[in-house]
Amino acid sequence: MAALSAKIGVIGIGIMGSAIARNLCRSGAEVRGYDVDAARLDILRGDGGAPAGSAAEAAAAAELVLTSLPSAWALDATVTSLLAAPRPGLVVAELSTLPIDVKEKARDRLAEAGIVLLDCPLSGTGAQAATGDLVVYASGERAAYDRAAPIFARFARESHYLGAFGNGSRMKFVANLLVAVHNVASAEAMVLGMKAGLDPATIVEVIAAGAGTSRVFELRAPLMAVNSYQPPTMKIDVWQKDMAIIRDLAASLGVPTPTFSASAPVYDAARAQGLGNADTAAVCAVLEKQAGVKRTLAD
Repeated sequence: MAALSAKIGVIGIGIMGSAIARNLCRSGAEVRGYDVDAARLDILRGDGGAPAGSAAEAAAAAELVLTSLPSAWALDATVTSLLAAPRPGLVVAELSTLPIDVKEKARDRLAEAGIVLLDCPLSGTGAQAATGDLVVYASGERAAYDRAAPIFARFARESHYLGAFGNGSRMKFVANLLVAVHNVASAEAMVLGMKAGLDPATIVEVIAAGAGTSRVFELRAPLMAVNSYQPPTMKIDVWQKDMAIIRDLAASLGVPTPTFSASAPVYDAARAQGLGNADTAAVCAVLEKQAGVKRTLAD
């Protein structure tokens, strides 16, 4: 079957954005992307995309714009650029994990220029993004989602429409609470097994086949087994931003999160040990140190 053509703008060519852009290029889409880091644009060029000089330039001829951004500041700057050359009727799918009020502010600013912003955070790691194993949690205007859904299918295995703007982020926060807990639980299990004398590769193989497994264990325990956390699929420093958002939401709703709260000091300890730029699976190294398990970090 011949690849379908489409013109897509991708703003933010980081771990997730670059993998998404690569898969879109492979699907036959024309991808024009922008990132503040010129080195990321070189990666995009190598994957078959066309670098742009600004967010507005990336969106200039796009049928759909995807934004994958690290911070509220980056989203605000992107909106400012898009408003400098507005295209009424354009749909922008915001894929980042950010506070809902930040996305609402961006939605309202863009709406004044006739641009529709969808709230569409992603479930999955950078490694999953590379293979198209992502899930889109979409919310906002249904007609805009219906236009975007065929593009989502080019880089994600599923997309779910969740209704009112912000519900996509709410679902992502629920998912990330589980990820935070499962990741530390996976590290606990790996360290217990290793301290008990079990081979780490065998732990991964056997646990993944039984009732104790989780998707997070299957993704992160292999990294723990070989004690290698580079290149990261999700940096601990970035993950801390996501955890803060979940903590604030739970507090605002009066919802207790005992296991999530118990996991937070492990991530804090990882940063204190200089692992902020490592994959989140590096929490295993923290627990190994506490347990007296001595291994050398792989290159």
